[in-house]
Formats: sequence, structure tokens, C-alpha cells
Amino acid sequence: MAMTFGVHAGQQNVSLEELRRLWRFADRSGFDWVSGWDHFQESPPKDQNGDCFESVSTMALLAADTTRVRVGCLVFSVNYRHPAVLANALVTIDHISNGRMECGIGAGWHEAEYRGYGIPFEPIGVREDQLEEGIQVIRLLFTQEIANFKGKYFQLNDARCNPKPIQKSPRIWIGGLGEKRTLRAAARYADGWNAPYISPSEFARKCRVLDEWCLKEKRDPTAILRTVNVGFYMGATEAAARRNAEQLRAEWGAALETRAGFFTGTPRQVIDQAAGYQKAGAARLNIALRAPYDWEALHAYVEEVLPAFGVKPPA
Repeated sequence: MAMTFGVHAGQQNVSLEELRRLWRFADRSGFDWVSGWDHFQESPPKDQNGDCFESVSTMALLAADTTRVRVGCLVFSVNYRHPAVLANALVTIDHISNGRMECGIGAGWHEAEYRGYGIPFEPIGVREDQLEEGIQVIRLLFTQEIANFKGKYFQLNDARCNPKPIQKSPRIWIGGLGEKRTLRAAARYADGWNAPYISPSEFARKCRVLDEWCLKEKRDPTAILRTVNVGFYMGATEAAARRNAEQLRAEWGAALETRAGFFTGTPRQVIDQAAGYQKAGAARLNIALRAPYDWEALHAYVEEVLPAFGVKPPA
């Protein structure tokens, strides 16, 4: 299966006008996915005062602004919104987008946001339990006329979610890297799995772990799409590549000691880097962007990198 390409852009420290410009660029340039993130404040934080637009309402605007790309969020935190409330919002977005909505959900991790908003930051085991229950709640509301669910954290009692999505059963994605719980949950419940900021070799290893969970859960491993988010610090020229590499070090700092998964260098070098993810089994590769956007690099990516993988702008 050919690898496709997406754009993942957090709605942080950027105007809505610039975000909309990016979405429309992606929609007409051969990408098949655009997503945002689910944060209430800067991530990673600088001075805690940066702008960060709310995710559900931003996703609705994304749906209205585009016509081709799949519309997603990587990923909604199950602890920030009751999954039944989230399901209703996502059905509305599916109608706005004429059936292009994708549901991404995770266990949550940004403790400072929980603390700031007074949301309990439960131990990871509890959050993983809530994730597994939340996925089931969302799926039931997407697909069942009357939904009932009796979980420890979430319940449905003859619940309705009308209208139903335009899609018969919208894809539900799990995001995260945890091998004991997150990948097991993906094997049990998800249609897709997204991995952020890891190398091709580590992505391939995680895919093998997911395959093992699928076998234990009696699930066909090929039924789960695997995608990866890669930080975008490519430059259109050698000079721009050096400048963007400096920006990468300034933005991520010490985290680069434990994080991988960043595009650096020129388009020719990035073609080789992207091929590594394709070989590792990625069905889609999302470039993860932070404002201000390097528009020269984005145009070079579309004009030089995407065609190397058979991707052309829609006619």
C-alpha cells in the first residue's frame, strides 16, 4: 500500500487566519489528512501565556474550510470531555465535513493543564482504563440507535446520539507509545494507531508490538492503520536547513536526548528520511508543524518530496 501524507498543526501561538491558510494549502496540495491537537495552553510551555485555540471548535472550522482531506485531532484527551459529549460534537463535525471526520483519542499526559483546570490527573493505569471505556462509549454512540454501557468511569443509559455520522462507522484512532496498555487498547478497539516523534526503527519495533497484541486479541493486524507524526524542520535550501535545525534545538532542547522523529536537512535528505518510515510500515506520514510556518520549506516539500512517493496535487 502506498504511503500517504498529512499535516498535523497544533493551534498554538498562531492566528486563525494563518491556520486556515495552512489547511487550505494542504487541501489543494496532495495531502490527505489535517489534524490539530487537544491542549488548553502551550505545549511544551514557554511562559504559560501563549495563545492556544480550543480543539473541538477549531476542528469544526477545519472541516468547513476544506473539501478533500480527512479531518482529525491527534489526540483528544479522554479526561477533558465526557466521551458522550465528544461523540456528539464529532458527529456534527462529520456532517460539516460531509463524512471526513476521524476520531483520535488518548489517555492524556499534560499534567500542568490538568492542574491548571482542576481536572484530576489520575495515575496512568486509571487514565488507560478511562481510555478503553471512552472508546467503547464513542463507538456505541456512533453506531447504535440506542446505546447502553456500564463502565466504572462512564455509563450510557438508553442514550441517543442523533443524527448518526454520515460515515457508517467513523474510524477511531488511538495515539501514544505505551506498549503494555496503549498498544493493547489499539489492538482491542481502534481502527488506527498514531505514534508521535519516533525514529523509523522505533516505529517498526512498536508496530511489531502492536502485531503481537493483535494476535493475542484475535484481531487481524492489517485492520489497524499505522501512522506517524514527524516534526518538520526541513529547509528549502542548505542555509534554511541549518537555520531550521537551530530552531529545532531551541524549541526542544534537552528533550532531543530522548526524542527522535524530526525531518531536518534539504528536500533530498528528507526523501531518504521519509522512505525509512515507509519501509517501517507507515500508512501515512504526518509532518508536525509549529508556527511560524516556513512556507518556502512547505512548498519545497510538496514540489520535491511528495512526488518522490507518487503524490500529486489533485486536479
